[in-house]
Amino acid sequence: MPHGYHGKILIVDLSSGHIQIDQHDETWYRTYMGGTNFGMYYLLRHMPPGADALGPDNVLTLMLSVLTGAPFSGQSRMTANAKSPLTGAIGDSQAGGFFPAEFKNAGFDGVVFLGKAEKPVYLWVHDGQVALRDASHLWGLGSWETETRLRQELGDPKVEVTCCGPAGENLVRVAAILNMRNRAAGRTGLGAVMGSKNLKAIAVRGSLRPSYADPAGVKQVAALGAAELKRNHGMQELGKLGTAGVVLSQEFAGGLPTRNYQSGTFDGCEEISGERLAETILVSRDTCYACAVRCKREVETDDAYQVKRELGGPEYETIATFGSYCEVRDLAAVSKANALCNDYGLDTIGAGATIAWAIECYEDGILTDQDTDGLALRWGDAHAMLAALEAMTFRRGRLGQLLAEGSARAAAQIGPDAQARLITVKGSEAPAHMPQVKRSMGLIYAVNPFGADHQSSEHDTSYEESSGARSLGWLAELGLTRPVPATDLSEAKVEFTLVTQYWTGLMDALNLCQFDWGATWQLYGPGTVAQVVNAVTGWETTLSELMEVGARRVNLMKVFNAREGFTRQDDKLPQRLHQPLKGGASDGYQVTEEEIELAKDLYYRLAGWDVATGNPTPQKLHELGIAWAAS
Repeated sequence: MPHGYHGKILIVDLSSGHIQIDQHDETWYRTYMGGTNFGMYYLLRHMPPGADALGPDNVLTLMLSVLTGAPFSGQSRMTANAKSPLTGAIGDSQAGGFFPAEFKNAGFDGVVFLGKAEKPVYLWVHDGQVALRDASHLWGLGSWETETRLRQELGDPKVEVTCCGPAGENLVRVAAILNMRNRAAGRTGLGAVMGSKNLKAIAVRGSLRPSYADPAGVKQVAALGAAELKRNHGMQELGKLGTAGVVLSQEFAGGLPTRNYQSGTFDGCEEISGERLAETILVSRDTCYACAVRCKREVETDDAYQVKRELGGPEYETIATFGSYCEVRDLAAVSKANALCNDYGLDTIGAGATIAWAIECYEDGILTDQDTDGLALRWGDAHAMLAALEAMTFRRGRLGQLLAEGSARAAAQIGPDAQARLITVKGSEAPAHMPQVKRSMGLIYAVNPFGADHQSSEHDTSYEESSGARSLGWLAELGLTRPVPATDLSEAKVEFTLVTQYWTGLMDALNLCQFDWGATWQLYGPGTVAQVVNAVTGWETTLSELMEVGARRVNLMKVFNAREGFTRQDDKLPQRLHQPLKGGASDGYQVTEEEIELAKDLYYRLAGWDVATGNPTPQKLHELGIAWAAS
């Protein structure tokens, strides 16, 4: 019998209603581990090249890992994959909460959705039993009401639900997949893929917990994390302030994106900081299954922007995109935007950055009152920002139809002046970590298969001489022993980028939380991941073997993109990121096109890829044991 996993993947054909179970042997599980790797295995085999991302040929996967549901911090995560309706490249996104662990306990390691249902449906998975049920009565509902009604309908308050909201139903290209009303698989528009398939939700409940090869060893890892939390000030601050706690440090370094990335400094930063949030509107700290950190926020406001705790509180990225990106300094308004995104099912990064782009275009006369249906989009106008968000969700009017496409597709409709103001890579909006200040972010934003992403490698600030023994020792375990300044993009930094991209790839294959397992925030070091994989599964893995799992993830996503026609020419930054910043500690900072191109050459060579195309070679795929992907 397998330990840590069930050996069963659900295959659900929504067009026919047929459901089957795909079973794999131990070698398959050890090769791919879970997460994105499971997803890519099915996408590359079941989706025809050139499939319409919003058509029935797209394939949507929700995958767990061999560790999901085990009782230690940072394991209850799930990965969603499909062709992205936002970029046309691979779509990839992760979410935490209680849903992943409950899905594992329901008896499966993941699900593959094919085709399109004739009418809205949801999937009910309960202790190995699976059924598609009518969801017409749920269509149009937000994540909160969808979850509430399904629990009532199924007669169990402990049923966990993941769903798309009205944004996904309306095929908004920055739509997210939500569970627990505030845990989002946000990036790359996969909520719209659910909507396009008439798949409203997946509900799960189960008691089929997988066994562990070494239960005492699993408990030991849990104890290590609990002990580290008691002495690790950084992790305690993460629990206390959430990711919002980095707002002021980003501002201090000149890396808080402001006015749609024109500047790295915002004079209203203290008003939207994690400290201000904790002092004013924070009412509770929430957590994911079995995690001791409790970094999730619950906020409430009773002023003009009423926010209920059930819809969570804003993360750093949300505070930046709806706050400093738009020059909005009202924390209640930012929290309201976060609550609406969680209920409507929107990626806060994509939505906030698209609205910031629209504000700049309106201020500069590129968008007119006719384009905005008379809504004056101004810097710092919280009411306009929220009105634009509502229009986007429901595709209301000319403005709503424009914003619902995401900023890159919207700009293509407007023209070159609008495109010059984009902060997108491969069509995906950039998160709130500035390459001008953290130079490797420029490289990873460019080469990452699904566009600009701040969780696809470790951050430069963990690899400076001043980073401290904890971070540097952690990175040394990965063979990284040449720390350099955050603004460096030499060979040492390119090596750091690729190696930590493989590490974060492993995290997303195992569906481990990077806040618990990363170099910046950490309960566990790299050596512990092999320890826990072995305790759960009974295998005898090593860190070297596991890093190859992360490399497989990166290469499989790149293979998907190559099949869709992506090349090195698509691995580029928008012009906005090459322009000097204005004001604050980063005044004048810029990333040049030349340094990015040189870094890409080094990166492709280190990765074993073709430097001319930027894509994996058959030899590299063979080395990684995935030669089948070359065809």
